[in-house]
Order: sequence, then C-alpha cells, then structure tokens
Amino acid sequence: MVKMSAKRDYYEVLGVAREAMAKDIADAYRKLAIRYHPDKNPGDADAVVKFKEAAEAFEVLHDADKRSRYDQFGHAGVDGPGGHHQFNDVNDIMEAFGDIFGGSIFGDIFGGAGNRRGGRRQVRKGGDVGCELHIDLLEAARGVAKSVEFERHEKCAECSGSGAKPGSQPQTCTYCGGRGQVIQASGFIRVQTTCPACRGNGVTIKDPCGKCRGAGYQLKRVKREVMVPAGIDDQMRIRLTGEGDPSPDGGPPGDCYCLVRVAEHNLFQRDEQDLIVRVPISYSQAALGATIDVPTLEGTEPMEVPAGTQSGDVFKLRNRGMPDPRRRGRGTLLVEVNVEVPKTLTSRQEALLRDLATEEHTHVSPHRKKFFDKLKKYFVPTDEPQEKESI
Repeated sequence: MVKMSAKRDYYEVLGVAREAMAKDIADAYRKLAIRYHPDKNPGDADAVVKFKEAAEAFEVLHDADKRSRYDQFGHAGVDGPGGHHQFNDVNDIMEAFGDIFGGSIFGDIFGGAGNRRGGRRQVRKGGDVGCELHIDLLEAARGVAKSVEFERHEKCAECSGSGAKPGSQPQTCTYCGGRGQVIQASGFIRVQTTCPACRGNGVTIKDPCGKCRGAGYQLKRVKREVMVPAGIDDQMRIRLTGEGDPSPDGGPPGDCYCLVRVAEHNLFQRDEQDLIVRVPISYSQAALGATIDVPTLEGTEPMEVPAGTQSGDVFKLRNRGMPDPRRRGRGTLLVEVNVEVPKTLTSRQEALLRDLATEEHTHVSPHRKKFFDKLKKYFVPTDEPQEKESI
C-alpha cells in the first residue's frame, strides 16, 4: 500500500521529466486519474490512495508558482499555508479539477464538475460582437478618438430580461432540476450534456413576453467612442471590454471587437512601421546634387541628394515613419528618387542639352522641325537644282 506520509517525488508520481511542459503534465495526470478513479476500482483502497497522490502532484506541478517553489525546495516549499491543497476525499478532487479539462473525457468522468461548483451552474460570459472603423493614414499615425456604432442584444424593457410575460415568472426546468445539464452514466463513465428541455438555461417559459417572444433580449444599436492608438495598422482590432452581448445567466458581458481599416495614402506606401515615398528629381539635380523638399507625416523636410544620384536610389530618414503601437520608437521613411525626363523643352534648354550631348560624344535625334523640313525637300522636288543635304 502506498504511504502518503512518505511522499514520492511529484514528477515520479506523474511519470514525467522535470522539464515536462504543462500539457505533458496534464496528459499524465489525466491517464492516472482514469486508471485509478474509484468508480473504475470499487472497493480498492490502494486505487483511492494513488488517485489522491496523483491529484496532489498535479495540483502543485500545474501551478507555475508552486512548481517553482517545489523545484527549488522540494516538498518543504509547498507544504503548509499557501502550499498544496489538502484533498479530503474524491469529491474534493472532482470539485478542484473538474473544470481544468473542460469537456474532455476527464471532465466527463468527474460527472461534469467543470460546469458546476457546489451544486451550482457556472455562469457564462456573453457573446462578442464586432464593428468596423475606417480611418486615414495620418489618423493612424497620430492616434485619434472616433465614434463607432454597432448592434448588440440588451435586456428587454418589457420583461426585464426574464423572457416571461409581465406578471409571470420562468419556471425551474423539471427535466434537469434547474441545472441546465443532464448526466448519463454507464459504469464508471459519466457523460454530461446540455439539457434538451431548457437548452441549458435551467428554466422554461410557459407564458413568453410578447415584445421579445421569450428571448429576454432585443437587438439594439449603440454608439461608443474608440481610442485608436498611434501606429495602428490596417486590419488590427481594438477590444471594447464589456460592450458585447449580455450573459444569458448573469455572467459578465461579452466584448466588442472593432476592426480598423486604414485607407491607402496618395503619397505614402506603408510597410509595417516604415513608409515609402517616391520623389521626382531632374537630370541636373541627379547629376550635380541638390537639396530637395521631401514630404513627411509632419510636413516637408529638406534632404540632400548627392551628385551622381541614380534613378531608383533610396535614401533613409530615420524616425520619420509610423509609430509602433506596441512599443516606443518610429519606423523609417524610405525616399525613392526617380529622375524625370521633361516632355517639352525651351529653346535654351534644348541648346544646352545638345551642347552637352556633343561634349559627351553622344548621338541624339536632330531638331524635329529642321528634320521634317529636310524630309519635305527630299520627297518634293523643285525645278531648280538643289544641293544635296545630309539628313
């Protein structure tokens, strides 16, 4: 017989390594709990002892703080006040761990203890709702307060949320006794399901409210203010805590999740916290160097373009990008310069460029008007002899 007074190492009890993950510890305990559960081992005192021993080991190792103290000081670190729980009987263990594994087979073995504590149903959180918020890039960069509208359920004003016609009351469900759950047992396996009569509500309504038709809630449109943090990106969500649907059984309300849509900017292209802007420069600025005005989120800013800059070169302006909503600092503004070729030239500009082409020994197209004049004379002969001209 196992002696609880001579405590074994908790890792040894569960059969896991000291570096085991939380899931491995839970899986090991689940297997032992099924193996030594009293319903599976009727009249076996050894099984009860091992069942309690496994529960005590799990109670310590699944808690990060207790596990740390146990790893450092052994049993002395978790014995006494603030240490492991003293389990008096099997029901005490079921009460403690019935909700850890939710609807798993472990929870089923415990007869649905995860949904009940002390014979009472646990309350459920209300449902979540959603909405969309559209902002521009500058609002995303600076942060902004915006109003949003969304729909959620609220208690019916006629029946105050009971679902019953005024003057009447909901009746306790006779099928499940008000628990909202029913248990089917087969040997040592107990399966808990939602009560089919009341659908888990624990009550039935014989005379429903005419306004909400027994639902107890009505859909209403509400307006709330949202604080948008600086640096938020497209398709991020903002949670409005407690602004969702109410709980059906007195629990906390759900949340509203606001999906943020950031519109594209006509100048800046965003890449996470960096911004990209494309700026045109002239050939002379690229060749000789220049100081140009670059657009930023705060306005224009001068930037030096060195001589010999090529079209497509990128210059970085640190801390001119978008803020990061999760930490301090800003991204980089990436300035891509593109050498722009003019479509029209003044006579002076054309003459200078032709002189430059001659200096560079570069073949360029002839003057457009003179070229077509020559073509006209070439194809339309005259009576007078003409001296040939080279095109």
